[in-house]
Amino acid sequence: MSRGRSDSSIWLRWCLVLFAMVSALGVCGPALYWRFKKGISLRTNSHSKLSCPPCICDCPPPLSLFQVAPGLANLSVSDCGGNNPELREEMEKQFVDLLTEELKLQESVSEAHTRHMNITLAEAKRVGSQYQREADKCVAATETCEQAREQAEAKLTKERKITLVWEKRARQMGWEGE
Repeated sequence: MSRGRSDSSIWLRWCLVLFAMVSALGVCGPALYWRFKKGISLRTNSHSKLSCPPCICDCPPPLSLFQVAPGLANLSVSDCGGNNPELREEMEKQFVDLLTEELKLQESVSEAHTRHMNITLAEAKRVGSQYQREADKCVAATETCEQAREQAEAKLTKERKITLVWEKRARQMGWEGE
């Protein structure tokens, strides 16, 4: 039994060693690979006869912050707006005053929006009323036309009956028709 136990513990140790090696390669492998590849490419490029000649640049040096905005270096946050009385007054206002002013501004915007919506609604009602009057006129005209059609149909039926009566009398008197 002790032999089986020692074989399994040896097997377990080898598995742990193998796992540790695979983990180490997984963590360090990519960095080593790229360093090795970079070293090979530098050696091949330095000895290669097809390498590029060195670049010659006539570019001006980059501008510094002092050259771009010369007064920017002298500014400090503490004197921000110190010379502007309106800005100084605005900065001294209390937070509550600023919130009150913001609420008043939002209220005035809301009132303007409400006025605009009321005007739009009144215009929509006016146009809707106008369309309704036009629709009523169309309905009345259609009813008038329908009544006239019915009357014309009734008169036509009456005329056909009278025509048949006269035609029947005419045949009785010897008329043979066309």
